[in-house]
Amino acid sequence: MSNLKAKEYLGFEQTKRTDENGNEYWFARELATVLEYSKWENFKKVIDRAMLACRNSGFNVADHFPDVWKTVKMPIKPKKIGFPEVGKTKNIEIGFPEVGKTKTKSIIDYKLSRYACYLIVQNGDPRKEIIAIGQTYFAIQTRRQEVADYFNQLDEDNKRLVIRGDIKQWNQMLAEAAHNAGVISDEEFAQFQNAGYMGLYGGETVQDIHTRKRLAPKQKILDFMNSQELIANLFRISLAEEKIRNEKIQGTSEATIAHNQVGQEVRETIKRVGGVLPENQPTPNKSIEEVQREQLKKLKSQKKLMLDE
Repeated sequence: MSNLKAKEYLGFEQTKRTDENGNEYWFARELATVLEYSKWENFKKVIDRAMLACRNSGFNVADHFPDVWKTVKMPIKPKKIGFPEVGKTKNIEIGFPEVGKTKTKSIIDYKLSRYACYLIVQNGDPRKEIIAIGQTYFAIQTRRQEVADYFNQLDEDNKRLVIRGDIKQWNQMLAEAAHNAGVISDEEFAQFQNAGYMGLYGGETVQDIHTRKRLAPKQKILDFMNSQELIANLFRISLAEEKIRNEKIQGTSEATIAHNQVGQEVRETIKRVGGVLPENQPTPNKSIEEVQREQLKKLKSQKKLMLDE
């Protein structure tokens, strides 16, 4: 990510708020500043276009663009009066209010959902670089929420299937990053993998975990993890891949140490938030392969039923 993107992403994050139900939202006037709109009138036009897009998409505008009224203090300006001259009017200031004297005024603002912000940046001035950055930011955030909403609706076995699939992809990327760093032989790669597990599991090796779970020789430890243990390992794998790639780490020893450090950091994070450490997570009775077979069988049964109907 470029320094500009990182800086502007931070701007979106800093203006983000959370309500009592944990829902994220942004105030339109604060977002206008981040998106470099100096005049509210111009930004209001963008909001209007976004509201129209929201309605045309079948969503309730009030759910994503609820208006809120705010009271602000404004300085009192001196009054003006005209004195006619020959065919002219000359304005002079009178009244001279006290220094610091103000009056209150109500102004409209909007409490924007993430989707509302996404529609706003889609309808913003395309010439602004910050608009393009905003489009990326809110598209990513919206997609993440969609995935999270979908994931939270799954039962435990299906959560395991989804995360295990992600781990397979990230493990391939980690293997490539390790290879580029100089981890070449099977023995070196086994040591590299062990280091990551040892960092995350407080010193346990792959074999230690395999033995503790009482698995058969050919069974894989990742196939006998619940969703929380899988998430911890996915976090370890993805962070290790990113660290090795971004820091351009070279050498088998250096890459192995980096993997172990990432595992330790993930472990410490779990401790800090009061989570259950991976070695204390219960081992599922069914392997991922068993769950997958059951799901495929169910899917085939449903397809047959649809064909029969």
